[in-house]
Amino acid sequence: MKEGVLRGYFLGSYSARKLGMKTTGSAGGNHNLILQGGDLDLPALIRKMRRGLLVTELIGFGVNLVTGDYSRGAAGYWVEGGEIRYPVEEITIAGNLRDMFRSILAVGSDALTRGSRTTGSILIDGMTIAGN
Repeated sequence: MKEGVLRGYFLGSYSARKLGMKTTGSAGGNHNLILQGGDLDLPALIRKMRRGLLVTELIGFGVNLVTGDYSRGAAGYWVEGGEIRYPVEEITIAGNLRDMFRSILAVGSDALTRGSRTTGSILIDGMTIAGN
């Protein structure tokens, strides 16, 4: 992806054959993936969000790879007026992967590397949040 435009896919041999495309050698998943961050650090992303959920923990697995439907348990902090207000737990976040990727508003400069993947915090608009 470059400037919000999808430029390619991760394709193993099987998927590439089915799609009539070339493999990218990604049968085992993505490797050395870097999502380039912008100029905003985490506090600036929170101010930009204004109101919503800062997710700090995801629980369980809830992705339908056929439809893209996404639903996970989560915990974190509720944000109002661009400031963290209080902790929340035992909630559910939900959306659709296609819509989530299209709704990325910003990627933070607070890059963290885990294994072969590097990304900053990601600000996504319009996900569903449920819980008490």
